[in-house]
Amino acid sequence: MNKRQGLIVWFQHRRNVNKIKRYGHLIYTSKKLKYAVLYVDQEEIEYLEDQLLKFPFIKKIERSQKPCIRTNFEKKEPIIIKDYDYNLGI
Repeated sequence: MNKRQGLIVWFQHRRNVNKIKRYGHLIYTSKKLKYAVLYVDQEEIEYLEDQLLKFPFIKKIERSQKPCIRTNFEKKEPIIIKDYDYNLGI
């Protein structure tokens, strides 16, 4: 499987989303905030960023930090409950 990474592409006009869509798998576009979430292969990410920044309608591009986050979690050790003898022998 190819490793994928998300790109957040900020643009000026929503009518240019079709041009952005050609460079990867478009997941979401925001009408109000004018950004798109695009998934691309990690090997091609720098090349695609350069290609997208050549468009005049793109403001900036941010990379997703998900591949950098550690997702292997260790098991929490169980709490050992001590059995006390409450019988006082009365």
